[in-house]
Amino acid sequence: MNALIVEDEPRAQRILENMLRTHFPEVTVTGVTASVKDTLAWLSAHKADVIFMDVELSDGNCFDIFAQGPVDAQVIMTTAYDNYAVDAFKVNSVDYLLKPVDVDDLKRAVERVRQRLDAPSASGKADAVDFSKVLEAFQAYQAEESAIPAAAPAGPHREKFLIRLNDRIVPVHVNDIAYFYSESKNSFIVTKAGINYVLDDSLDTIEQGLSPKAFFRISRSCIVAESVIDSVSKLLGGRLRLSLVRGVPAETDLTVSRARADAFLTWLEG
Repeated sequence: MNALIVEDEPRAQRILENMLRTHFPEVTVTGVTASVKDTLAWLSAHKADVIFMDVELSDGNCFDIFAQGPVDAQVIMTTAYDNYAVDAFKVNSVDYLLKPVDVDDLKRAVERVRQRLDAPSASGKADAVDFSKVLEAFQAYQAEESAIPAAAPAGPHREKFLIRLNDRIVPVHVNDIAYFYSESKNSFIVTKAGINYVLDDSLDTIEQGLSPKAFFRISRSCIVAESVIDSVSKLLGGRLRLSLVRGVPAETDLTVSRARADAFLTWLEG
């Protein structure tokens, strides 16, 4: 099975390629692209059985690719959007992977693709998805998310987190936290000193206890403290890239999605 990875984040590219190489020896990554333009050029000269395609790319989004004509391959969408946006994929029977990609989810998606390739329809090809309907549902989600401001968490804000390290308990004050992130179903704290701790709580639970003035959830997998943001760069496609103050390591993707960008800038300005 030949695969194309369409992903503009180098770290996400490497992680997905390594997961495929480790767990799916029958899958050969024959190409990696990072933009709409490069993907269209690649598809004009090559063929793939399956495409792992990020929703937002450096010069637009994946739907700009489908608008150029039918894509003759199975598609697995990859996205950092939350479960509400994923409804656009579920309703239209699109395979998708939420970032950070979980290996079990990847196995299920690849197996579904394999089954479709092994049992094509009467036309002799695996059934294609009508991506115009997916685009309509996704655009409706983006409009709704942009229009509704995030609600402030109820109740008192947490002042510290207790980290359990074997037989020790280490208190970490929120003022010392640079950001929270999730990966492979685990949650982590990264402190301003660059120390990484594992947390038991999910990011949804963590977010409810944080001050909305001090922290902002830039994506499904990352919550950042205002105090560690050094600068913000605009990317093509309406997204934002965060640079942190010196000494704070970037352990995860620090990109603000297009749908969250306006709310983030309003928060940062306030």
